[in-house]
Amino acid sequence: MSIKGISHIHMCVSDVERSLEFYRDILGLTVKTHVQPMLDRPGAESLGMYSRLRTTRSVADIYFDNADTPQPVLVLTSHPDGVEGGPRKFDEKGITNLAFQVDDIESHAQMLAERGVNVAGDISDFRDAAGQMRTVFVYDPDGNLVQFHEGFNRDKYNDYAEPRD
Repeated sequence: MSIKGISHIHMCVSDVERSLEFYRDILGLTVKTHVQPMLDRPGAESLGMYSRLRTTRSVADIYFDNADTPQPVLVLTSHPDGVEGGPRKFDEKGITNLAFQVDDIESHAQMLAERGVNVAGDISDFRDAAGQMRTVFVYDPDGNLVQFHEGFNRDKYNDYAEPRD
């Protein structure tokens, strides 16, 4: 048995419509399915995975425009009777952020700011398992951290850290 990749990320949000304004209208992701009744949705019978009995939910499946895959990259779910919990911080157990790769972090960060997105901090440069990169974090409408990064271009930014041992 071998795992071929990540199928999708499922995120519970307080309001699907408000989240779609961010992920679809601001970020430009594509929505292919939207607002399905709970009992018509695969997995709806798995009520043991909820904090309490749920009988309704709204769902939006979000895809990359350029993807040749039948699977969504992000599934947003909202419950009309309210959601519980909140976003996680980097030092808390669980998934703490979504990350998207972009070609030009500076122009992308400028576009996000112009569209009124709540930016979590300035563009920063760091090295991780994937190598040197430039990144910026923003908040989605529920306060979840969303990261955008570009691969590090040594010719463009040659004054930054060398690989660590």
